[in-house]
Amino acid sequence: MSPMQSFYLFSYNLFQALGWAVSLFKILSNFLSAKSVNGSYSSAGELISIAFLEVIHGAIGIVPSGLLLPLMQWGGRTHYLLAIVRRIHEVQELPSVFITFFAWSLSEVIRYSHYALSCLGTPPYWTTYTRYTAFIVLYPIGVFPGEMWLMYQALPLIKKKNLYADSLPFNYYYFVVVLLLCYPFLWLKLYLHLFKQRRSKLGKHQKKQN
Repeated sequence: MSPMQSFYLFSYNLFQALGWAVSLFKILSNFLSAKSVNGSYSSAGELISIAFLEVIHGAIGIVPSGLLLPLMQWGGRTHYLLAIVRRIHEVQELPSVFITFFAWSLSEVIRYSHYALSCLGTPPYWTTYTRYTAFIVLYPIGVFPGEMWLMYQALPLIKKKNLYADSLPFNYYYFVVVLLLCYPFLWLKLYLHLFKQRRSKLGKHQKKQN
């Protein structure tokens, strides 16, 4: 990797780490001070939009992630935020919204911080261990009581409002039903991939120690 690419990736990952740290702070401070989850998603939208760059990074090969997995994660989060949470005001105060964005923010602070440090050389082992261990808890929390439960709760409202009937050539309500049925399998693909990465990354460190 060229010095220019390393500098670019360091800057990008640092920006995302700081952005998600601000998002996490806002989520927690709003919840603790106002006992409210309203607005917990507001600061994450721009960060998720910018994260489309990670799809491009994988597609052109400057990172080894490939195209499919970053696209799946970006697409799932973008749909959740823009098509459901921002469009259906009745769901914005539900605890599942807080759970989702808390899990996302914490996991992304850990992930991007590790990636930024990796651009500078070999990161401290504790950051590598945290990066490839925290997801074991945070990802299921973000998906099941977060994303999937919110989409399930939104179904009656989607049907009542006949959401996107004028702009989509298919019934959006049934699209979300099918998506909910497929979601665990799509999520499992990403989850198992992270376990594979965990074995590889932590295994390398153990071999160096031996």
